Amino acid sequence: MSEDIFKALRNEIRSGLDVTSAFKDEQLLDYIERYVLEDERLTDLTASERRRWVRRLYDSFRGLDVLQPLVDDRSITEIMINGHEEIFVEQDGQVRQLPIRFESKERLEDIIQGIVSGVNRVVNESSPIVDARLRDGSRVNIVLPPIALKGPTLTIRKFPEHPLTMEQLVAKGALGEEAALFLQTLVRSKYNIFISGGTGSGKTTFLNALSQFIPADERVITIEDSAELQIVTVPNLVSLETRNANTEGKGEITVRDLIRSSLRMRPNRIVVGEVRGKEALDMLQAMNTGHDGSLSTGHGNSTADMISRLETMVLSGADLPIGVVRQQIASSIDIFVHLSRLRDRSRRVIEISEVVGIKEGEVVLSPLFMFQEEEELDGRIIGRLKNMGTGLIGTEKLQAAGLWNGSLGKEVKPCL
Repeated sequence: MSEDIFKALRNEIRSGLDVTSAFKDEQLLDYIERYVLEDERLTDLTASERRRWVRRLYDSFRGLDVLQPLVDDRSITEIMINGHEEIFVEQDGQVRQLPIRFESKERLEDIIQGIVSGVNRVVNESSPIVDARLRDGSRVNIVLPPIALKGPTLTIRKFPEHPLTMEQLVAKGALGEEAALFLQTLVRSKYNIFISGGTGSGKTTFLNALSQFIPADERVITIEDSAELQIVTVPNLVSLETRNANTEGKGEITVRDLIRSSLRMRPNRIVVGEVRGKEALDMLQAMNTGHDGSLSTGHGNSTADMISRLETMVLSGADLPIGVVRQQIASSIDIFVHLSRLRDRSRRVIEISEVVGIKEGEVVLSPLFMFQEEEELDGRIIGRLKNMGTGLIGTEKLQAAGLWNGSLGKEVKPCL
């Protein structure tokens, strides 16, 4: 596709549009199809080539230009733009550079402004970093110059069109059926569960899967920086999203603000998409004040590391003794689930641990399931999430939910 012809065609089409009337998508597509069909420069094109020209021209008006086919391709999980001339994608676990580019830095900036305006956010030189989302729910992070030295940087994390179920995660080998049934019982019994893991380990996907076990008659409030959760099984659902400050530095709505507001919205459970800072204290207090069954995620290299990070987050928002912070963590969170992306690029649950209290000033964990690697076959790690046989100690919520019959002892079997 000749870029010079493409630019000329787009300019001619734009000049031929009636700027006083609003074209619907179908009308614009029909107009472009007729224009391409009649253009003498494109007479030698095959029907499939002509369709590609039409789609590219249409995307340059209503879509994301050269990115639109990448967004539409469900096999691509991440799109990384390091400036208008460098576009990388992650596909089937592999990262590679594509031989495509934006026609100019200004064109990429136009696309970025269209994305952020669609979710009522602002990004410019004075506020060069922003999180946003696409219409399909994909997560977007944007960094502009002068912070980004190569030019406008855009990262798009895509999610499945339909959220994966726990059964599908079991089929993919992310965890075993025994652990999945066990977690299902804990969610139904309103245990507070915190999911930790590194970047790209599948925390949001796993949180979506866990949320499918929430009873349909409960009221759930979700709180996120940029809305990306897909809770589809709860009719009484309220989704809240933060808001950045305006150009005057006013109007910011933080995760802390939303958590506090959610407490007055009669939730049965609160789901915080990810805790990164001071809001950790508000999340823990919500879990500890009658909102059992709440779920959240956070970045951590292990469960122990996640506890340390939670301590740091809480201390950044409140001047509390470390012993008080650890007691708050121990009394708020019942279960930690840790995910990891292994060297074969598979995403696995590698640890499920119960918080059993405080001992000598430290939060004590009881491992329930641990991933054990057995071998590596053709580049694929073979292993399983092994039941450690320690048994669930805190059974009060199971008993209150009527799901306790003594079988969640050392064998950690679910009561369904």
